[in-house]
Parts: sequence; C-alpha cells; structure tokens
Amino acid sequence: MSEPTIIPNSLIWSDEAHAHLLAVDERMAGLARRQGPLLRELNRDYFSRLVRAIIGQQISGKAAAAIYRRLSERAGEPVQPDILDALSDDEIRGCGLSVNKLAAVRDLARHALDGRLDLDHLETLPDEEVRTRLVAVRGIGRWTADMFLMFSLGRPDVLPADDLGVRNAVKRLYRLESAPTPARVRELAREHGWHPYATAASMYLWRSLEDPEIETEGWWNA
Repeated sequence: MSEPTIIPNSLIWSDEAHAHLLAVDERMAGLARRQGPLLRELNRDYFSRLVRAIIGQQISGKAAAAIYRRLSERAGEPVQPDILDALSDDEIRGCGLSVNKLAAVRDLARHALDGRLDLDHLETLPDEEVRTRLVAVRGIGRWTADMFLMFSLGRPDVLPADDLGVRNAVKRLYRLESAPTPARVRELAREHGWHPYATAASMYLWRSLEDPEIETEGWWNA
C-alpha cells in the first residue's frame, strides 16, 4: 500500500495573500491579522481526493470517513482508478456507498482511465478549465470543483460563493440582516478587494465562524 502524496506548507502565495488582505477593508484585515498567514498541506493524490469528495456529499464527515476507510481497505490507499474500476458493484456498495454515489465513482474512474479527465495535467490548466473537466463527471458540481481547486491544487483566487459557511461568515463579518446570496458575496469580494486572493479570504471566513470575539463591536481593531 503506497503512502498518500502530501506536500507540506504548499500555499506558496500565503504570505502575499496575508499582506494583501491586511491592506483591504478593516474587517477582512482584522481576520487576516488575527489568523496570520495560512499554512496547509496539499494532497496530490487527486483521484482519491475526488472519491472522498463524492462520498462526503450530504452526509456527516464521520460517516464519510468510515465509508472511505472501508473502500480503501478493499482498493488500497490512495484509491486508484484501475483498482476501483475492477471492483464489483456489490463490493463498492458493501462499503456504504449509495446507488448514486456508486454510479458517480464509477464515472470518475472511467473518465480517469480513458483520458477524458487527465488528472496528471490538471495543475497545468486554468481554474475555469479545471472546473469544466471536473463537472463533466457525474456527481461533481461547481462546489466540489472549487474545493478541489482550493485544497488539492492550492489555487489562490477561488471564491466558493455558494458555500453556506462562507455566506454565513460574510453575514456575521459585515453585520448583514441575512446570509447574502452568492451573487452578493461576489459583489462584496470585488468591493472589498479580496481578489486575487479570494481563497485566503474564504479560509479566513470559514475559520472566523469559530471565533466568538467577532460578535463584539470593534473587534477588528483589537
């Protein structure tokens, strides 16, 4: 069983993103100041990351981890497309995948094997082309594609405006009456200068949901 390919501290743009967001609107700057430059490991085993993403849709993280663990016990870790494709439907379903998720991981494996999804060269493509290649696979939508861009490819300017966590964090940060629409999140990102480091802004927003200090007035000057 091979070890997953982990690249430590792979966000090479992290310091630049931190400096940029410190200079934008005071509230986003406050998050950047409180949280510091981002450090994150990137997992380069792209196929297994996408399998995990499909498994994790609409279930808890704990349940998804258990299903993936059972699958990797059958297919090896990291899960590879040829091994997965050789498993029977009953073997895959026995790990806990639904009928729809079985069809999705099958489609993913076949895209990888026949070259429609060239995983080895995804990192050479621009963001929108990566999204186009990924959403052509059954069970992968824009949100999953954006998570892959952020957490597997480490792209610096991805804004998952549809993400409920991002929307709730924006509501809290800017004291809005309700969670903004995805279109409004994109407008705020432009207005407040998050680009070209919207990935960092999004990560700061997610983390801010766990910070009780942000409920106090003037916290950004602390």
